[in-house]
Amino acid sequence: MSENPKLDRATGATLGNATFVPPPVPEMNEALADLEQFLHDRHSLPVSIQCAVTHLQFETIHPFLDGNGRIGRLLVPLILHQREVMAKPLLYISHYLKANRHEYYDRLMDVRVNGNWEGWVKFFLTGVAAVGHEAADTAKRIVQFRTEAQQAAAKMGKPELALIDHLFKHPIMDARTAEKLLGMTYATANNALSTLENAGLLVETTGRKRNRMFRFQGYLQLFDDTPSKPPAIYDSEKPSGYPHGSDETVGKSRSVRRNSLSPCPWRMSRFVHSPDWLDLLL
Repeated sequence: MSENPKLDRATGATLGNATFVPPPVPEMNEALADLEQFLHDRHSLPVSIQCAVTHLQFETIHPFLDGNGRIGRLLVPLILHQREVMAKPLLYISHYLKANRHEYYDRLMDVRVNGNWEGWVKFFLTGVAAVGHEAADTAKRIVQFRTEAQQAAAKMGKPELALIDHLFKHPIMDARTAEKLLGMTYATANNALSTLENAGLLVETTGRKRNRMFRFQGYLQLFDDTPSKPPAIYDSEKPSGYPHGSDETVGKSRSVRRNSLSPCPWRMSRFVHSPDWLDLLL
């Protein structure tokens, strides 16, 4: 089964031709119990590696009909936040996985087919590092942009300066919203928006003369940049579990049920107690 069950239903994948089939309900419950026990273990592995293993195991167990990918990705920042590695759960690993989605699926299957945990963990940690650097860089650019925007607005007047502060929380705004936030008249709020627009800080999005809507363009652009694809510094060999575009190899991996580390790819018991590959990473 693919990472998207809707895709399987749309393309008519069955138990006989699906690339990967998640466990039946009884084994799924056992696997989830294993995963829960693993999550409570704070001593066996560094938290970053535990996040990598948790994400893969959740995607492999695939307990829901839909939303497994979103939940699996959310687990990463939530674990880091719960372990107090991050003050807030803001690590957006989805950008990295989307930019490298083909290799992401390959790495998942390489663990399921060949037990290549090392390749997966290195791929995942490369992504965490890349996303972390991008987040730090974005934060610095936000601080710089805020300072420059406030300095520019201060030269225009008090309504414009006050409005700039509100725009960081409400980057899409109309005159009625500005009126309420500023506690000033509609005319004053509307004039402040027009002044910021003329200065290039806001962009009007509707093209209308009435009921206009403004976008805090420079601020939102800081989040629109697509991250560059990180180099595959972790492993020069391509994963062999599920090379996209190769029907022959995909056919060989259809009946995935075992790998070299655990009795079946969704059980963790032997993995948790025998992480021999960890010596290669530390």
